[in-house]
Amino acid sequence: MSSSTVPGPAPVASAAAPARRPRLAWWKLLAAGAAGSAVVNLVVLAVAGAAGASLTVMDRGQEHPVTAAGVVGSSVVPLVAGVGAALLLALWKPVFLRIAQWAGGGLALLSVAGPLMSDTDGGTVAALSLMHVTLGVAVVATLELRRRR
Repeated sequence: MSSSTVPGPAPVASAAAPARRPRLAWWKLLAAGAAGSAVVNLVVLAVAGAAGASLTVMDRGQEHPVTAAGVVGSSVVPLVAGVGAALLLALWKPVFLRIAQWAGGGLALLSVAGPLMSDTDGGTVAALSLMHVTLGVAVVATLELRRRR
């Protein structure tokens, strides 16, 4: 006769505390947020150009082209300045992360008024408005990543 092993009850896993995720370094988080915002806004610029948007804005009778360098600068500088200041203030009082989320997201949405009132074609208005919204989302998401870790 052959002997067979009858499986018994599965061992019970111990109720250990969940492993804590390590914090992302502030500079890595800041760089990732800025790079993400710039890349998405460059994609919006490329799609708008491919769709036939003029990508020029009239200001006091002068044409101002929307360039890739301008998009990168307008995506990176405000995010780095605002989120950087919020991260520094959060070292003192963590509540500044939440305050900065509201302020940064709100200011980015309010800044959509600029493209909406600009003297240009609809494709350019839509692209510039979407870029402003993208920056607001990037600010809120970047600060949320820091706040949750």
